[in-house]
Amino acid sequence: MRIKAIIALFALTSTVAMAQKGVEDGSRFGHGQDSIDCLNNLSLYGEYVKTKNYVEAYPYWQKVFADAPFSQHSIYTNGAVILKNLIAATKDMTERKKYADELMSVYDQQLKYLDKLNMLRKSPWTDFYVKGEKAHTYITYYPGMDANKAYEMLSEAIELGKAKNQYYIIGDFMKISTQKFKNDDTHREQLIQDYLTASEHINAIAEAANNSTSAQKEALLKAVATTKENVDAYFINSGAADCEQLEKIYAPKIEENKDNLEYLKKVVSIMGMLACTESDAYYNASEYAHNIAPTAETAAGCAYRYFKRGDVNKSIEFFDQAIELDSTNLSKAEYCYKAAVILNSDKQLSKAKGYVTRAISLNGNKGAYYILLANIYAASPRWNDDDNLNSCKYFAVLDKLYQAKRVDESVAEEANKMIAAYSTHTPAVEELFFLGYKKGDQVKVGGIINETVTIR
Repeated sequence: MRIKAIIALFALTSTVAMAQKGVEDGSRFGHGQDSIDCLNNLSLYGEYVKTKNYVEAYPYWQKVFADAPFSQHSIYTNGAVILKNLIAATKDMTERKKYADELMSVYDQQLKYLDKLNMLRKSPWTDFYVKGEKAHTYITYYPGMDANKAYEMLSEAIELGKAKNQYYIIGDFMKISTQKFKNDDTHREQLIQDYLTASEHINAIAEAANNSTSAQKEALLKAVATTKENVDAYFINSGAADCEQLEKIYAPKIEENKDNLEYLKKVVSIMGMLACTESDAYYNASEYAHNIAPTAETAAGCAYRYFKRGDVNKSIEFFDQAIELDSTNLSKAEYCYKAAVILNSDKQLSKAKGYVTRAISLNGNKGAYYILLANIYAASPRWNDDDNLNSCKYFAVLDKLYQAKRVDESVAEEANKMIAAYSTHTPAVEELFFLGYKKGDQVKVGGIINETVTIR
């Protein structure tokens, strides 16, 4: 009798031991009857998901999610799909919140078992990817979304993943930071920093997308470009992009941060980007930063400061440094153009021409460069004693204005007004005839212009 009792007890214990959930014993599917139930539930909810019958899929998915959390990585992606559809299908706010809370728990559990789940995947999930998806889903689906909570979630994902995040996470980050600022004016300085961060990351994502060989490259580039536009629009429309406000924020802090290069560079970058280049905060930050570690941006800031002081030559010296230090042709061209504008205002026309023609050689698609060159030509001194030949310089002026329109439609209106004005200054064909020239002939215009023009 005693032996039979021991055998019966052992059998009972074995049966209990064999029936165990995966969440309890660390296995994928559990053991005994629990493993059979798990596989059955996996099959049932999977079939219902295929037919988009999310209501029927839901209870079977719930069982797998609770009992076998690392049976398949797809229980997390499918679970998100099921719950998102259940939220969209009901107008009852209590029910929507219940599903939304459960949806958040999907991402929390995914993070909890991330290492085990990644053993089942060819392309492992990263923690910042899951956190970013949770934040994006929270913003999109959670009733009564809290901007502060969303901001914390997005900030964590951005800090961890930086430009490796999905492009739409960057857009979410800027959108929520803007919303936070609307409710709290003390968030202004952080919003500005967030814009710098978002811009840096979305530009890096755009560059990576451009270098991609994916079949979806064009669609991705379009989506990233739209996100970049949105990031800019959120910031511009926020009202934080105000030079006076930036001066109030940064001016009192420059002196105490004069040895803090990162802070100084941030001020220079933000104020330069927003064209707030006529403020003491910008000038001081540029000078302090330039003394520590010269960059194109800090050199430009010093150039603006010396121009404001009336020292044109010193200003050009710093613009030369900016041109030398910058690594991109587009930025170099812009610094050349700004130097030319300053020299033109100081009547140093020959030097101004040199800088603006270099700007055009670096970026020939900017209409403003040709318009400046036209103005320099129009102001150039006499190159010939004969008034009619001297007036041939206006053919060169018109050539540059027509070229400005061709390369850049945005300057067409300004160029047309100038064309109408300068066309009245060209010499009459009859007058040139007596000098041996007729319509269609070419004339070499001397002086600082030094170009051949066609009489018309």
